[in-house]
Amino acid sequence: MIILDPSTPLLLAAVVVALQVIIVTSYRSATNCSHTCGGGGHTIQYPFGFSPGCPIQLNCTSNGSTTIGNFSVLNITEETVTITVKTDCYRQFGLVEGLYGPNFAPTDRNAILLKNCTKATSCPIPPIKTNTSFESLCTGKTKEKMGCYMEMAQNTPAKFVNLKRLKDLKCSYLLSGILAAASTNGDSLSLDIQRMELGWWLNGECKCHKHAQCTKVLAPNGTRGYRCRCKEGFIGDGFTNGTGCHKDPSTCNPLRYLSGHGHCGGTTRIIFLVGALVAGAAFMIGLGFVTCFFRRRHHRKRFLYTTKSRLTEVTSDCTIPIYLYKKIEKATDYFSDKHRLGNGAYGTVYAGKLQPGEWVAIKRIRHGNTDSIEQMINEIKLLSSVSHPNLVRLLGCSMEQGEQILVYEFMPNGTLCEHLLRERGDGLPWPVRLNIATETARAIAHLHSQDPPIYHRDVKSNNILLDYDFTSKVADFGLSRLGISGITHISTAPRGTPGYLDPQYHQDFHLSDKSDVYSFGVVLIEIISSLKVVDFNRHQHEVNLVSFATDRIARGLVDEIIDPSLEPHTDPWTLGSIHKVAELAFRCLAYHRDARPSMAEVAAELEQMRLSKWSPHSDEINNCRTSSEMESYDSSCSSTISEKPLSGSMKNREQQHRNDKVPAANQPIPSEICG
Repeated sequence: MIILDPSTPLLLAAVVVALQVIIVTSYRSATNCSHTCGGGGHTIQYPFGFSPGCPIQLNCTSNGSTTIGNFSVLNITEETVTITVKTDCYRQFGLVEGLYGPNFAPTDRNAILLKNCTKATSCPIPPIKTNTSFESLCTGKTKEKMGCYMEMAQNTPAKFVNLKRLKDLKCSYLLSGILAAASTNGDSLSLDIQRMELGWWLNGECKCHKHAQCTKVLAPNGTRGYRCRCKEGFIGDGFTNGTGCHKDPSTCNPLRYLSGHGHCGGTTRIIFLVGALVAGAAFMIGLGFVTCFFRRRHHRKRFLYTTKSRLTEVTSDCTIPIYLYKKIEKATDYFSDKHRLGNGAYGTVYAGKLQPGEWVAIKRIRHGNTDSIEQMINEIKLLSSVSHPNLVRLLGCSMEQGEQILVYEFMPNGTLCEHLLRERGDGLPWPVRLNIATETARAIAHLHSQDPPIYHRDVKSNNILLDYDFTSKVADFGLSRLGISGITHISTAPRGTPGYLDPQYHQDFHLSDKSDVYSFGVVLIEIISSLKVVDFNRHQHEVNLVSFATDRIARGLVDEIIDPSLEPHTDPWTLGSIHKVAELAFRCLAYHRDARPSMAEVAAELEQMRLSKWSPHSDEINNCRTSSEMESYDSSCSSTISEKPLSGSMKNREQQHRNDKVPAANQPIPSEICG
């Protein structure tokens, strides 16, 4: 038996403490790097430190806080350093250079807020996010315009913000910063206000501990760098010249669990065994589902990012209002079935009130449909650039929380197609039909008169909407294309609706204004006949309405295609004008585009027919003829139509839509909005 002196334990404790001091002292001597800030300050891990011998030197203030340049350090991770960039309306732009060091630089997840920039900035974060958070802080202090720069908006593979491009903006002030981070499922984008993220690295080739992983980094200046990270089950800084990696004492070894020698106890061993069996079974069953899930998630992330970038680009160039998503939700009672008006190929339409007493149609784009997003962007561009009484008005949009929403003026009387097919009401009298045709022709002629011209590319009765007074509104610009000034056509793949598509465009891929003329000719035949454009219930030689109608018109048998409800033989003017419209439609439907009239000429002829009903002298009609270019109509020729009275059911429906109730679901917003 060995008897120890009472002072022996104290001696052993002193030896242990001395050894620890020697190890720490030798480590600090080897690295010549201080990792502690102040007497009672916090300690940071290699390669960071507070003395010149540290690979990445940070600043230690008198109060014990850590800074980089003039900015406080919030957090240091294995890849990044997060700093605070408080809002300062007069912070000089040159201070941004303090964020670039030999071993760190701002990452591409930063949105840098600037002021008084000479060149235009680019940023995928919606302006409403930055404006509400920062602009009000500088109101009244300076009139310089605020800008936002983000490297992701430059479509480059860079992982860091390019300092040269940032300087090229020639800005006066560095206002603040926003750190943008996508959620784990990619459904939303979180924004950390007044924060910036710096990526860090050590220069040269990898010098990591044997139990560490090396991540290679390409520095902003093109040189090679690296970072080290301990593998799972190990802790430490991971660097050869640092503390390296050592076993994590809190980690339990699964093999020791199974063998019964693990220090975590028998209960944990049993739990692990049962869990392993369950996990193995789940893995075998769900392997295919997991693969499918990750593919879909990756596609969704790319889709959401592309959509946000495209919509931000579009809405920054136009003046349509951008509504808060919460306001849209409130207007539709959180998209309740009570407000739902209909479903379409690209989304669902709801009735709502964004202003007291004013109904609007709200189209909620269905998620994951790339074509619908492209058509939505196209519609925003075109409808925000033109204005005409007979073009549907786009009142705004919303693009928050992964949602894409368009807001239109409310069209209570549905589409022309619904009335012609008696899906809505008891049919339209001929003067009303002629007026709708005239107004529609004016609207399309207006599109063609723009510079460059606009080709609608999907003119059809389903895209002609009717308001309270049955005034027509041309809608659905998702397929529309801009022409080229001075060029008669553009080359593009045929798009449109079967039965309305220009056959020569379908053959040679040449889209022109005459393609819209052909489609409008089909609409004129619908107005005369009230027949479907394609109907397989008709005789096989009459399935296609255009072929059937042009055959009858060419043979002088127009009466065979006239809607009987029009009772044309009771009124000479009605019968004569129907025949004239049929002849005009026949010319619009010519196979060769050069044989078709222009849309301006079509509108002028329809206007003359319309006015002949109420003008007692033909001389007055001739005085109302417009030029072939249809630049404008003389005010004396645009008198309000006094067509024969509408039926009682029409008046009742009009009164119903003017009241304050939610529009009935069986009286939907036109199919243009529905799809």
